[in-house]
Amino acid sequence: MCSYAFDLYIKVKQLIHNFRTLIILNNVTQYISIDPDIRFGKPCIKGTRIAISDILNWLVSGMSEKEILEDYPKLKLEHIRASLFLQHTENKL
Repeated sequence: MCSYAFDLYIKVKQLIHNFRTLIILNNVTQYISIDPDIRFGKPCIKGTRIAISDILNWLVSGMSEKEILEDYPKLKLEHIRASLFLQHTENKL
């Protein structure tokens, strides 16, 4: 009985996590678009030609969020966070 309860707990916890991920992913799509005519269909920040991969590469190269926002005034912190979340989510799939 204890094993069954634990298995049920784990399944419920996974469902809650998946539901939260879907909600967040829905919010992320407010910021990201994919258009075959822009940057060869790479995911970009809506209203710009800035690809998610650009943002991730800047972060990996050592730029801080603050530096990115200063260099690219059209970007907002939400755009950077959405990019990171999208990358994290894709790695989990």
